[in-house]
Amino acid sequence: MKTNRAVRTPGGLSVRLDVRALTVVVLLLLAALTASVVLIGTGDFPMSAADVLRTLVGEGDAGQEFIVTELRLPRVLVGLLVGASLGLGGALFQAISRNPLGSPDVLGLGQGATAGALTVIVLFSGTADQVAVGALVGGLVTGFAIYVLAWKRGVHGYRLVLVGIGVSAIVTAVNGYLLTKSDIVDAARAVVWMTGSLDGRDWAQVWPLLTLCIVLLPLVLANSRGLRMMEMGDDVSSALGVRVERVRLVLLVSAVLLTASATAAAGPVAFVALTSPQLARRLTRSPGPNLVASLCMGAALLVTADWVSQRAFGTDQLPVGVVTGVVGGVYLLWLLVTERRAGRI
Repeated sequence: MKTNRAVRTPGGLSVRLDVRALTVVVLLLLAALTASVVLIGTGDFPMSAADVLRTLVGEGDAGQEFIVTELRLPRVLVGLLVGASLGLGGALFQAISRNPLGSPDVLGLGQGATAGALTVIVLFSGTADQVAVGALVGGLVTGFAIYVLAWKRGVHGYRLVLVGIGVSAIVTAVNGYLLTKSDIVDAARAVVWMTGSLDGRDWAQVWPLLTLCIVLLPLVLANSRGLRMMEMGDDVSSALGVRVERVRLVLLVSAVLLTASATAAAGPVAFVALTSPQLARRLTRSPGPNLVASLCMGAALLVTADWVSQRAFGTDQLPVGVVTGVVGGVYLLWLLVTERRAGRI
């Protein structure tokens, strides 16, 4: 069965359509939406999927409207947006570095955002909004530092990963120092934030993240052709008319913004950015960065992990970062073993 088809528009434009990849994207979207409906219906006041859908279209009673629109829907939307941002950001980093380990978790962007948040918590006892701003600034500063240190007549994959690992180690040490200088109340608050959680998320976290995704997604997709061609190497890409460093810089800045804003909204949720692009590629069996599939995979993974964190451990509800950390850690070990057997590491 052919998975690629050429579609010709009435204007004469020919577009290659990957049927398998499109099918995977649709199925992942359905999985994410289904998990979202189930998650909205989960809690001390359980609701059926039919009641949730009826309430979402404005036909629920006053109690259901309050529970869905004010308490549960914002949390689910933050989960979808954070998962999508991490999935897309991870796909960009892995494509640019040409390395399956080139994700924000390994490069230190999450640790950088954590350093910014810890600075606000420990030194200034900041509010939740100030902590989010601190995390965003910390992630951006770390991303800028990695880019500058990795620059040598351009930014190349393994150098980017190695510099990121070094920066991650330094920032992790800084985070440990900040924790030792905090009092017990701030330390406890910081540790909860560092775990990664969707608890207490409301519309204040939804709108900034949604706006950023709306702005950055078209920009990323507009440069996706150049990113795909860059996988053949910088020299070949330049010969084919791709402005390599410009495309790389635009996509790196977009990936840093997506990762830092997701961390600011939900804390450093581990391994979603690492696993989503790899799982998406294995499902689509398609070369290239698989940006849209990675985005959808990240959203589906995070809302599913949030449901597991709430329901799989009885009355004990875990932060979603604990679940993604366990699953992602197992996946990372499997990935390392696979790469070693293939002789790539």
